Amino acid sequence: MSMLVSDEIIQASGLSEQELLLEIVIMLFQKDKISLGKASELLGIHRMQFQKLLADRGLCVHYDIAEFQEDLKTLQEVGSYSS
Repeated sequence: MSMLVSDEIIQASGLSEQELLLEIVIMLFQKDKISLGKASELLGIHRMQFQKLLADRGLCVHYDIAEFQEDLKTLQEVGSYSS
């Protein structure tokens, strides 16, 4: 689904289209509506860049046990391929 934001809303916000997108994505991430990976994908940046954007704003990265276990599994799989 695509969403059309009127020029009037963009002008009223005082932000560029990209800045407005960034604000929306950060808000969705903070409300646990999208993951870190999805947020990064929507912005077209690497996960580490998104994490830095959050850190620059003093925002915490949500990282729960399930995500940690998923990362461990991925690292183990990558490690087994490189051996």
